[in-house]
Amino acid sequence: MNQEISEIYTEEFFVNMGPQHPSTHGVLRLLLKMDGEVVLDMVPHVGYLHRSMEKIAENRTYYQYIPYTDRIDYVSAMFCNQAFCMAMEKLANVPVPERAEYIRIIMVELNRIASHLIWLGTFSLDLGAITPFLYCFREREKILDLFEMVCGQRMTFNYMRVGGVSRDITPEFVPMTKEFVNYFLPRVDEYEDILTQNPIFLSRTKGVGLLDQKTAIENGVTGPSLRGTGLKWDLRKDEPYSVYDKFNFDIPTGENSDVWDRYMVRIQEMRESAKIVQQALEKIPEGPIKTKTAAVFKPPAGEVYVRIEAPRGEMGFYIVSDGSPKPYRVKIRTGSFSNLTVLPIISRGWKIADLVAIFGSLDVVLPEVDR
Repeated sequence: MNQEISEIYTEEFFVNMGPQHPSTHGVLRLLLKMDGEVVLDMVPHVGYLHRSMEKIAENRTYYQYIPYTDRIDYVSAMFCNQAFCMAMEKLANVPVPERAEYIRIIMVELNRIASHLIWLGTFSLDLGAITPFLYCFREREKILDLFEMVCGQRMTFNYMRVGGVSRDITPEFVPMTKEFVNYFLPRVDEYEDILTQNPIFLSRTKGVGLLDQKTAIENGVTGPSLRGTGLKWDLRKDEPYSVYDKFNFDIPTGENSDVWDRYMVRIQEMRESAKIVQQALEKIPEGPIKTKTAAVFKPPAGEVYVRIEAPRGEMGFYIVSDGSPKPYRVKIRTGSFSNLTVLPIISRGWKIADLVAIFGSLDVVLPEVDR
């Protein structure tokens, strides 16, 4: 008896994912080369935020440019303020009072928690879990209330200044922040109860989107995405700046370099940031919050590069000064830009549904890419 053998022929095709796709969270277009539901290759198309952030710096004074830095990463704007101010301080050799350094650390570590909460909420929502999204934004609201109490803003702060910060913390800030930290740590346990060992979550994240350490280093990946590969690299420890050397905290790392590891690194980082805030609140000294500087900031001619550990990885400012009140050249190094370069590599061979989890695990914020 003859048995007919039917053959199925597939044809490669291209699909645009974004920029209006709900899981791209912004103005990113991914051009996908597909075979059925399998991703064969991908080209990330960026450039939909034509804001020329680096060129704007050449046409503003140093002080005028500080509010612009908030927009580089609007999810963690305190870090942008800090990195730019630290670069100016290094360029002009401006000291920072110890109290101001402690305030900076408190603010950026609270901002790290707020940034990771946005990531965790949207990431879990992409994978179908609605509850963590609601919980994360509930906790983030409390952090934004603390920021508003100190600087009057909830998202783009314009808080830090050359030589310190714009204003001191209010008397009620310290007890309210301590209360928040005590409230927040058990909430992280709740997130884990919902997600970490959830069978559906595990099937979407375990063993998915493997990023080996060699590839990560070659592509300049930093931050939690790099530490997920098992490499214990964090500028707060490896190149200590500000007063980080006065605090005890750990650097979480992963083991398998998959989506789940990148998730766990950020979960643990929130606990470590809360630990840093607790220590800073206990040790914060009295004293001035700012070194007095000239009304018109004119650093000597020269060049400088300063980098810090931001939520998405290394954020650095390269400034060239010609001695005038405006920078001659500013170049910004951000984590999202470098981390996005590995997305095609770790997505090949996975299905389009997996791509949502893989892309989400990199925590890309698009203003960091389009500068």
